[in-house]
Amino acid sequence: MKNKSNIFNIKTVLFLCLIITVFNACSKDDNETFEKTRLFSPVLNAGLLAEGNSIIVNMGKLKGAVGYTIEVSRDTFQTIEYTVPADTNYVKLNENNLGEELFWNSLYQVRATAHDADPQYDSKVSDLGGVRTERFPSILNVPKTFDVTDIAARVSWTPLGDAITGMKAFAPDDLRLETPLFPETPVTEEEFLAGEAIFNGLSPETEYQIAIYSGTELRGWVNYTTKIADIDPTSPGVIDIRDNENPDAVSDAVAAAPNGAIVLVKRGVTYNFPSDRLDKSITIRAAYGFGEQKAKIVTSGSWDIEAGSTIDHIRFIDMEVRGEDFGGDYVFNTNRSDVYVGEILFDNCTMGTFRGLVRIRGTVEVDNYKIMNTVVDSIGGYGLFTTDTNPSDPPTARVNNIVFSGSTFNKIDTGIQSRNNSQSIIIEDCTFANFIKNGARMFRYRGGDGNDNVINGIKITNSIFGHSWDQAESGTYGMQGIAQGLANTNFELLNNYSTTNFSFSEGTEIPGFPIGNYTSTQEDLWVDTDNNDFNFKDIGFFGKFSAGAPMWRTKL
Repeated sequence: MKNKSNIFNIKTVLFLCLIITVFNACSKDDNETFEKTRLFSPVLNAGLLAEGNSIIVNMGKLKGAVGYTIEVSRDTFQTIEYTVPADTNYVKLNENNLGEELFWNSLYQVRATAHDADPQYDSKVSDLGGVRTERFPSILNVPKTFDVTDIAARVSWTPLGDAITGMKAFAPDDLRLETPLFPETPVTEEEFLAGEAIFNGLSPETEYQIAIYSGTELRGWVNYTTKIADIDPTSPGVIDIRDNENPDAVSDAVAAAPNGAIVLVKRGVTYNFPSDRLDKSITIRAAYGFGEQKAKIVTSGSWDIEAGSTIDHIRFIDMEVRGEDFGGDYVFNTNRSDVYVGEILFDNCTMGTFRGLVRIRGTVEVDNYKIMNTVVDSIGGYGLFTTDTNPSDPPTARVNNIVFSGSTFNKIDTGIQSRNNSQSIIIEDCTFANFIKNGARMFRYRGGDGNDNVINGIKITNSIFGHSWDQAESGTYGMQGIAQGLANTNFELLNNYSTTNFSFSEGTEIPGFPIGNYTSTQEDLWVDTDNNDFNFKDIGFFGKFSAGAPMWRTKL
């Protein structure tokens, strides 16, 4: 018993010691003081918001903060325009705390610092982002690209309220509209009621603010940037057919033109494709003018090139280029010998209803093939470009360099097909929807060993891809990315997006291509692909400022 009692006493003593130790430890923790640190940086409860020309800054309330300093800039804080002390986390920036109104329709950046009672514990500066103030409330319409030429602007409005009596132009940095660049241009009552007037006498490639007035009352203003100087119709090599609306006027002009000539056509007029084979450099372009309707050139077949021709360039600028038969027409379809074309260019065009845009066979070489700032729709099985020398013949037809830039492609059966090498393919800032028929091909290089690669690689940047073209309306999607060849071709991809219903057929994937990194469908992303309206329906799309054709991007 004695031994058991001693053992019990020893255990009791040890247990009591343990309790005392834990109690002392807890007491020490409860009384311990920690070194004070700076406040957390401010963050927003909600995104920066513009109401009129005021900016609302709604920050989370920081425990321990006795106040805040808010800074405002228009050049990402190379300079600070306003510094505002605040004793609350919710601040409305306007003339009451800035001393003057913010500019309308202007992009501002905002940052903030939280203050402690002891300044050494103030937070670090927190960048809260940017926001654009709203447009000045106005009856003015936002101008379209076709509302400006090189020397004039069409100003339009809804004829409400007091009559518009005059227009003034200001420099882009005269944000308070203090110094007109020209005498006021009067607006007649007829023009006011018609809802538009023309401001003449502007300079090419220049930015202006044009304001409208009722007497001395400002009724609003909009920004215009004039185009580069239009072609002087009296210059050597310019054939001006704007007064000739005969459908064959372009064909006649090209036949009579010297090498390198520019055929200047009238907007809104429809012309036929030339019928003679081309053997010279030529540019067909619309003169500047107001209105959305382009000059149109149409074909029920294709244009051909004369054998043995060396042509520096073939250019279509500011034109609508249309076939009549989706199953049989081309812009060019040539099977000739010893032909060299330095450049085929489509710039600021709308194009479509072709079996293929350009098909070459024989010994035809195209050095540079470019589609720029253009909307292309309804293209059949010969696609955007096909070099199509028969398999039994030497694969001599070739296109060396291909550039698709700033353009939109919709309802396209086939992409690029070649039986020979190319040197480079660049696809940048483009929008693609219903692109490549289900099961058809985006890239097909089928010339066999030594003739089936893009030597300097394929670069795809800042572009958006919707699903493939489901012509049968089956509700299923999938295309061949790489149908044949390109085993030794390097791909460079950056800042591209595809919708959740985009897919490649198994075994045809483009290496590194982002699949479904936009997690909704093309129907969720764009307003109306059936009618080539690629404005963003999804205003939360992350790439709305930086991807797709610039004509559709959201502007800050």
